Amino acid sequence: MAVNARDALALAKKLKASAPKSFVPPSEGTRAANEFILPFAMVRGTRGYIERVVNQINGCYEKGWFDGCAVMMRRLVETLIIECFEKHGIADKIKNSASGDFLYLGDLVDKTLQETTWNLGRNTKQGLPKLKNIGDQSAHNRRYNAHREDVDRVSNDFRVTCEELLYVAGLKK
Repeated sequence: MAVNARDALALAKKLKASAPKSFVPPSEGTRAANEFILPFAMVRGTRGYIERVVNQINGCYEKGWFDGCAVMMRRLVETLIIECFEKHGIADKIKNSASGDFLYLGDLVDKTLQETTWNLGRNTKQGLPKLKNIGDQSAHNRRYNAHREDVDRVSNDFRVTCEELLYVAGLKK
């Protein structure tokens, strides 16, 4: 039985139109089933974009997408650092004076560790460079692939650092 191109195209369009929408996730994504990396309660009620990033961190981990998890962890740390500087009215300290853009994460970490407006705990001071490193490796090193053990190794540093930055940023009381 030969099928001509026009009939095949019509059939494909019909199948696409009638396919269950459950085959694709909704535009806004789905909820992670577990909270292996960061408890959602820690960020609930902060900012919607922070809540969504935490969901993606946990979702990447549960799916075994460890590079994605590390990159999203990096993104959250960067976001929380910016939130801290903005909360204290000193965001200009972490912006490029020529362009007005925020600095890259390495410089953000350095400025955060040097800032005297707040006093970060020892664990956060030690954790920030580790978190930057795994995030950078996953985002920028084409021959590096994160494994579960890599993420697990920094997960406690991540949790402690995020909680402290949430408090410094005034997002948690």
